[in-house]
Amino acid sequence: MSRPLSVQLYTVRDQLADDWQGTVRRLAGLGYGAVEPYDVLCDPKGHRLVLDDLGLTVSGAHALQLLAPDPGPALDAVATLGTDLAIVPAGLPPEDFTTRDGLARAADRLNSLVEPARRHGVRVGYHNHWWEIEPRFDGGEGSPPLHAVEVLADLLDPAVFLEIDTYWAAVGGAEVPSLLHGLGDRVAALHLKDGPGTKEDPNVAVGGGTMPVPEILAAAPGARRVIEFDACAGGTDGLFDALAASLIYVTSLEAA
Repeated sequence: MSRPLSVQLYTVRDQLADDWQGTVRRLAGLGYGAVEPYDVLCDPKGHRLVLDDLGLTVSGAHALQLLAPDPGPALDAVATLGTDLAIVPAGLPPEDFTTRDGLARAADRLNSLVEPARRHGVRVGYHNHWWEIEPRFDGGEGSPPLHAVEVLADLLDPAVFLEIDTYWAAVGGAEVPSLLHGLGDRVAALHLKDGPGTKEDPNVAVGGGTMPVPEILAAAPGARRVIEFDACAGGTDGLFDALAASLIYVTSLEAA
């Protein structure tokens, strides 16, 4: 049985600030079956009760606090929310992705979370932006250059997964289906978003921009699917219209 399509709640951060319960209820009403929280320390027990009542599962959880000196509270919150994927969404210095020494530091930091995460019954992973993609490294004789995230993957403990933000990967210069094929089972989740392929412009409904969504889905068939918009034109109504259209499009591809 396939997992339900999820929404990264950062997408509706402004609406959540006004009415958390009403906003997640609206997502459930659109037909989404899962969410990916980003504010895990904010009442995880209460949020879990609301999500359970709405029939929404938690596909994974972003927690910048995983990089705190004590990641225990963040891992406790992730486990309380009922997911097995604890995701570092940012916080590693972008300059670390420009040198091999820096990538080794980034890998060591993520690898240090493996055992604490295991004690909480969860796995730890990393979510990319464009700066983990854009730097390129020599892949060896006869091999094409490697994106920084590919070098990082080779340095990570096998227990550490990647959540590939497919749009940021494209903005960083990757041919996304090829990147996903190369990373293979390391990719446990995908952020699906669409738009003109620039750093500044707002996102559009998945399927309405430049992203090769069918090829992306085919390249990572076992990864969890998470819709996210960093920004979307049209205010709240435009945002929810784009979320609805994205669900219909991705669901239609998965059913084909």
